Amino acid sequence: MTERLYDRDSHRREFRAAVLSCAPESGRWAVILDRSAFFPAGGGQAGDTGTLGGGRVLDTEERDGEVIHLCSDPLTPGETVTGTLDWSLRFARMQIHSGEHLVSGTAHRLWGCENVGFHMTERSATLDFDRELTADQLRELERRVNESVWADLPIRVFYPSPEELEKLVFRQKKALTGPVRLVEIPGVDLCACCAPHVEHTGEIGLVRLLDAQRHRGGIRITMTAGRGAWENAFAMGESADALSRLFSAPKDALPAAAERVLSELENARQATAAMERRYTALLAESAHDTAGDLCFFLPGEMSAAAARELAEAGKKKCGGICAVFAGDDETGWRYVMASESVDLRAKAKELNAALSGRGGGSSAMIQGGASAPRAEIERVFYGEDRR
Repeated sequence: MTERLYDRDSHRREFRAAVLSCAPESGRWAVILDRSAFFPAGGGQAGDTGTLGGGRVLDTEERDGEVIHLCSDPLTPGETVTGTLDWSLRFARMQIHSGEHLVSGTAHRLWGCENVGFHMTERSATLDFDRELTADQLRELERRVNESVWADLPIRVFYPSPEELEKLVFRQKKALTGPVRLVEIPGVDLCACCAPHVEHTGEIGLVRLLDAQRHRGGIRITMTAGRGAWENAFAMGESADALSRLFSAPKDALPAAAERVLSELENARQATAAMERRYTALLAESAHDTAGDLCFFLPGEMSAAAARELAEAGKKKCGGICAVFAGDDETGWRYVMASESVDLRAKAKELNAALSGRGGGSSAMIQGGASAPRAEIERVFYGEDRR
């Protein structure tokens, strides 16, 4: 069985090992070594990648207790090879995973939260807790976790004896068999875990809780740490810079600037809606009563609400269908049709076929889009051959 070097030294990036076996597998080569620093996927953390004997290690898995290196090239059993980890990827994952232990352990210690779900990448992780937390509790959680980071606490990985294990109280997600590997952050967390971690909490750098949503009676938290936290902070900083330029406001005044712009937009929206209502009312008033159909054409920027209002007003002035089209021949037309005498739901298929359109609705009103040119639309509604 492969000696797992990461158990003793999670920061080991390179090692020498003997090849025990190599077998083809779906276009790759499954290699077993006598010792390895490559971590096989487990505990929510993905398997390591890197190089081995000059070829690529594409993934690392555990099968029946054995570490399987899935390689791009074959290796010769009996030869000694050098393995090198993709260290930046491994370290980013360790930062996230150790940060997750801080978050889960702190939430468990303060409020009795149990971690019932966990998924991570090298940039972020999602944690499912079995109970809800308030916004104030989440702020306190993030603050306390980062205080543990700044305290640079040692992280201990060990295999207790069966006698020791019986006396320990630790977090676990499922029943455990065989030797139990524990990860301890003093005063914060003690949890069963098979994955490699940083050696001191200071290596995590920073933990950020990015999002929290109710989930199955509890809460789902999205978090990041280490390099992922820096990348998130950098991206947020760039967004703040861009918004500062757009709003012509300093970054610490962006909320007030956004509220001002939103207020101006809402006032403009209301003014535009009022003008549209007046415009469509004038159109309806100017239309002559007719026993047949009535057709209006509006500019493309007119709102759907304005088109509906005009169709509702126009149907009272005709004995057939009041059709309102907004758009132009180049980009197409949006339509609303209303009637007090025609079952439009039954008529929709025929109308859409004639207008090269799609849409539907109720017997009193249908809505959709048409690609027929205006001349063809007018022919459909006013032409002598319309049935």
